[in-house]
Amino acid sequence: MNHRQQLIIAIVISIGILAAEVLGGWLSNSLALLSDAGHVLTDLMSLILALLAASFAGLPANKKNTYGFYRLEILSALINGSLLIIIAVVIMYQAMQRLFVPQTVESQLMLAIAVVGLLGNLLAAYLLSRGSHDNLNIKGAFLHILSDAAASCAVILGGIIIYFFHWYYIDPLLGIVIALLILRGALDLVQESATVLLEASPANIKTYEVVKDIKSIEGVKNIHDLHIWTIASGINAISAHILIADEYLKEASKVLARVNQLLREKYSITHATFQTECSSCPEGLICQITPAEPERHHHH
Repeated sequence: MNHRQQLIIAIVISIGILAAEVLGGWLSNSLALLSDAGHVLTDLMSLILALLAASFAGLPANKKNTYGFYRLEILSALINGSLLIIIAVVIMYQAMQRLFVPQTVESQLMLAIAVVGLLGNLLAAYLLSRGSHDNLNIKGAFLHILSDAAASCAVILGGIIIYFFHWYYIDPLLGIVIALLILRGALDLVQESATVLLEASPANIKTYEVVKDIKSIEGVKNIHDLHIWTIASGINAISAHILIADEYLKEASKVLARVNQLLREKYSITHATFQTECSSCPEGLICQITPAEPERHHHH
């Protein structure tokens, strides 16, 4: 079974869990179960994004979209994260109201649905575990499913407490806890996607380390006008002006080959664009990008 098939099966399972928990939460009047459904929705989004990433990787670039369609994954992540923030806020608002006016919950139905959700999550986690070692998207989806399994365990515990002790305020408390989990994941998703869209340097790549390593390569005298950014998940790019030492000008292509090898092996940067120079630039390492001046037309 390939990664794409694993993701599709996990998505189908998550949709089933989501439908069961929404219906069960409504029938049992359990906000905790509805909150867990919201948490399942976050996992479903992560699975869909992982599938989109795998799908977009196979779409070719064209004259208009020279990077291909990788950025659709990032745009989807930003939209999904924003929607999940709204869901988390609504859940917390409802939970705060129920804390002051506790409502009766059908604990047996709540328990049954939560157990079904847990079993479904464990099945999805098992399917994804076999591909989580060699694929970052699968690994991320696997960890999301595990977190939802933990949330299902919390709902089961809450259902048991309500069944034996009739402590109905446990339901909104669990709702708040799960909503906070949703909110944390959603904020991370929005922050990460916004960072990519703003073309900031990747969090796992330190610019000063890249500069130091490139300068250490024989034949490189200096580097400036450096830009490092993320195209999509796991795809980073770099562009820069590299000053080649005079005695290595005839071997500039070999120097660049060593630079590319370093970036590929140490930083997993496979998309690099360099301009070689033989005289230093008056500007510093990071140069300001300015718009082109409009052409001036002289009328006689």
